Amino acid sequence: MGVLLLHGMSDAPYSLHAQAEYLQKRGVWVVAMRMPGHGTIPSGLTGITWKDMAAVVKIGMKRLTQKLGDKPIHIMGYSTGAPLALNYTFTALEDTTLTLPSSLIFYSPAIGVSKAATFAVWQSRMGHFFALPKLEWNSLEPEYDPFKYNSFAVNAGDQVYRVCKKVQKQFDDYHKETKHTKDFPPVLSFQSIIDDTVSVSDTVNHLYKRLPKGDHTLVMFDINNHFSKNLLVKETVSSTIQYIKQNSGASNYQFDLISDMNSTDGTLKLITNNTVVKNLFYIWPKSLFSLSHLAMPMPNTDPLYGDKNAAKSPGIKLGHLAIYGESSVLGISPSAILRQRWNPFHTYTKERVLEFLELQ
Repeated sequence: MGVLLLHGMSDAPYSLHAQAEYLQKRGVWVVAMRMPGHGTIPSGLTGITWKDMAAVVKIGMKRLTQKLGDKPIHIMGYSTGAPLALNYTFTALEDTTLTLPSSLIFYSPAIGVSKAATFAVWQSRMGHFFALPKLEWNSLEPEYDPFKYNSFAVNAGDQVYRVCKKVQKQFDDYHKETKHTKDFPPVLSFQSIIDDTVSVSDTVNHLYKRLPKGDHTLVMFDINNHFSKNLLVKETVSSTIQYIKQNSGASNYQFDLISDMNSTDGTLKLITNNTVVKNLFYIWPKSLFSLSHLAMPMPNTDPLYGDKNAAKSPGIKLGHLAIYGESSVLGISPSAILRQRWNPFHTYTKERVLEFLELQ
């Protein structure tokens, strides 16, 4: 089989390199695309369009089809890679010249972003028109990450908003059509219940609850409930988490919650449609209170983003960056340093992917 890997906005193919490696070792033909505007300098994001990126998805699928013929080809997308994969899938359902993916696998899918993005684009256009380039940016930060832009262009956010909006229109059109000649491929997603980059509720309501009934699964990771007992978690965050747990189930897909709720020893449990299915024998690492958007696809062994026991990095090590001093000295924000960058349960997600692809 083949798997096409699609990275997110401001990101790089490196974000899914761990998945590429374990799939390739099992004989899978893997193609990882680098999107337009990426891999150079952040200003590459000021002029790209989501349609440029959608064209790249077609190129990748065409390449895999040339190599594999009629063998199954799957798409794995991280963040913005998810709506790009969905856009291609809807197009392939109608266009017989395109290869329909056999399944879709998503990490931290960007199905919904802030509605402010639709107005922020005018800020960017004014900056361009009046030669005030700083208006074209949501943030301008030091670029110390070798595989991800820290600075983020307003246009980049606008393009994510536009492709998400396009996918919702495609869902509308799909549901209006009463007869479908092709089945919608199965979808497996991994999502942290708390994600400051994308809307988790949109993953539930605007993706999974809109999918036709099928072999779809949403795997969501709860926060560390043992940590949260010390009452440091914001009340608004706790309320959001509770709402998502209560409103994530539906009859057309399977909802798996990975949580240590009501666990006396901290062991994680697999809770499927509100029923405990089994103990997973994973526990939260000490001092880690949640996963994040960035952490979902990344193993703890990654030299750059992994934990303190990971292999030595050839340069900076961001996954366990512990530096101390006065708060006003560095040009790096404390929140950027503290954000979780590796997934302690990566082995579990790997097993789920291999099972999903029938490679286990």
